[in-house]
Formats: sequence, C-alpha cells, structure tokens
Amino acid sequence: MPVLTTDAESETGIPKSLSNEPPSETMEEIEHTCPQPRLAVHCVLYEAPLSEWPKNPESFLSSKGARKTLTAPAPFADETSCQCQAPHEKLTIAQARLGTPVDRPVRVYADGIFDLFHSGHARALMQAKTLFPNSYLLVGVCSDDLTHKFKGFTVMNEAERYEALRHCRYVDEVIRDAPWTLTPEFLEKHKIDFVAHDDIPYSSAGSDDVYKHIKEAGMFVPTQRTEGISTSDIITRIVRDYDVYARRNLQRGYTAKELNVSFINEKKYRFQNQVDKMKEKVKNVEERSKEFVNRVEEKSHDLIQKWEEKSREFIGNFLELFGPDGAWKQMFQERSSRMLQALSPKQSPVSSPTRSRSPSRSPSPTFSWLPNKTSPPSSPKAASASISSMSEGDEDEK
Repeated sequence: MPVLTTDAESETGIPKSLSNEPPSETMEEIEHTCPQPRLAVHCVLYEAPLSEWPKNPESFLSSKGARKTLTAPAPFADETSCQCQAPHEKLTIAQARLGTPVDRPVRVYADGIFDLFHSGHARALMQAKTLFPNSYLLVGVCSDDLTHKFKGFTVMNEAERYEALRHCRYVDEVIRDAPWTLTPEFLEKHKIDFVAHDDIPYSSAGSDDVYKHIKEAGMFVPTQRTEGISTSDIITRIVRDYDVYARRNLQRGYTAKELNVSFINEKKYRFQNQVDKMKEKVKNVEERSKEFVNRVEEKSHDLIQKWEEKSREFIGNFLELFGPDGAWKQMFQERSSRMLQALSPKQSPVSSPTRSRSPSRSPSPTFSWLPNKTSPPSSPKAASASISSMSEGDEDEK
C-alpha cells in the first residue's frame, strides 16, 4: 500500500506526491475504520439463522429489494470524528473517480457560510457528493465571529446554519466553527482527500484566492455555481420590497418594535393594509358581480332558446288548427252545414197522392176570398153588393 513520505510536502505542509516504497520501520497493515456515508438499509424479511446469512449482507439485501434511505440528520464532527489509525494515502482525482481505494470512502470537504440555505447551496453540495463513486462529504460552516469579521452580518445565526446543513441529504458530517483558510493541520485532522468549491477565485482575508494552496496541491475539485439564486440575491429582494414585507409582518401580528419600525411608518403601513383590504373587497365584489352577470346571461340564453322552441311549437299548432287546410276550418264547415240543415225546412214532394173522396160530399167550389186588387170597387154600393153575394154563396155550401 502506498504511504506518504515525510519529504513529499509543499511549502504549506500539504503532501504533494506518493511513494510506493514502504517506510524504514516495518508497519503492520491496519484496517480502515473511517465513517461510512450515512445511509441505513431497510431490511426485508429473511427467515434464516444468522449463521447462514451471507458475508456481504448489504449487497444481499439490495438483491432482495431492500433500499437505502436517510433516517437521521448528519452528525457533527466533534461527535463522530474519524479515529481511523490506518495511513491515508494521497489520491489523485483520476484514481478517486475509478473507485479507489476500495476499503474506505473518499473524504471530500466543502465549506461556506450557508446563510439562508437555498437550492444553490444544495446543488453545490450535491455536486461535491457525487464527484466520486464512494464519497463521504464533510461540510465546514464558519462561525458568526469569523463571518462577521471577513464577510459581513448574517441573517441566520451559526446554530441555525449548522442545523440547516445537518438536514441536507447530501451531507455526511458537519464541522462547526470551520476555519476561514484551510491549514495542513485541519486537513490532516479530518483526513480530507479533496476540497470542493466553485472555481472562481475567492479573495478574502488579505489573499487573492483562499484556495490557491489547495489548487497547487492537486486537492481542489471545482463545482458549478447555480445562476439566479444566492443569499445576496434573496437579501436584495427583501431590501427592495422592504415596505411590502414590513406590512406583511405587521399584518401577521409582529409589533413595530420587533420590526424596528417608527410610529409614523407603522400607522402608514397599517393604513395601507386597510386600503389593500378594501381593494380586495371591491375586487371580490366585482368578481362576484361578473359571475352573477355571466349566470344571468347564461340563463337568459336558455330562456330565449326555450321561448324560441315554444314559439315554434305554438305557431305550428296554430297553423295546424287555423291554416288553410286546418282542422278548425273543416269542423266549422261541418257545423255550419248542420246548422243550415236544421234551420231550413224540407221541400214538399211535387206529386202528392190523391185522396179518395166520399160520395156524399161534393167537391167544394173554388172561389177567391180576396178581393180583386186589379179592379177595386168603384163605389160603396158595389162593395156592399159583393159582400152580400159572398154571404149567399156560403149559405149555399151549407
């Protein structure tokens, strides 16, 4: 197994090369006891004595359908530090990507402030975690004192930032109060193989690039930044829309003292909140009125459609009853003909049968009862003579 030589160090004390020669003193091979990535196996039911279990239960359980998931947050380094006594040979990036060494994971370190932990932080840690087939990701978080001294004030305090990192799925171990500049002692203490960070030179603490000596030692692995998201961008949004967020928190029950808002601004914000409520009510009324109008229009359309259908039906029935060939006309004709027949008498027959006359009776003479209008009596004497002659004729009949 290749080991580090004492003279293979750079000016900063970071090892630079490997030696395949064993050290002068004989050393027994020590097994690596480095912590493994924090994954727990969900076991499946396997009814067999423990003595019959395979030597590699993890791969066996995977073949049986077991899966690996996270069951607890990442531990802190001071709670579970690497106590492995086996020598850590220096690895190249090519070797690490091939999956060597096989007896321990590659220990990758990433540090930062991680204020207002967001997706850009998570993606950077995901890249650091997936750099090599078997990686153990250590994340260093700087304290409030160092951050305020070299970078500026933070929104979250150090305890909140530590807890945010512990609950990221890609993190295996969190190092509290991480140094601003990595030292050989720190790298050796935590047995760090590679340092992951974006490749942009990070000028701070009087240095043009705090990762310069790491890059020179071949221990630096670059990651990509996520565009469009950063802690500074989030703070910029809050500062830009300060009034909106101040009014929001006042409306949610925070006091002006908690928000560090003056008395006048508090009254202004509360008045604006009332105005917004009124606008919201007016907007709701408008929306409801629009909905009501839409419903009325829909109902009116339905009524018009039904009226048109009924009107067509009514017109059809009317034409069927009172049209030129309608049933009413026929019925009227039938009834009128019946009325005419009932009102007009029947005509007598042209030739009526002759009655047999009795022999005792003589045929009655025919005479005219009415005076002759064409020849009226010329004098009273003539009128009286005609009347007397009529009376004589009656007596003769008798």
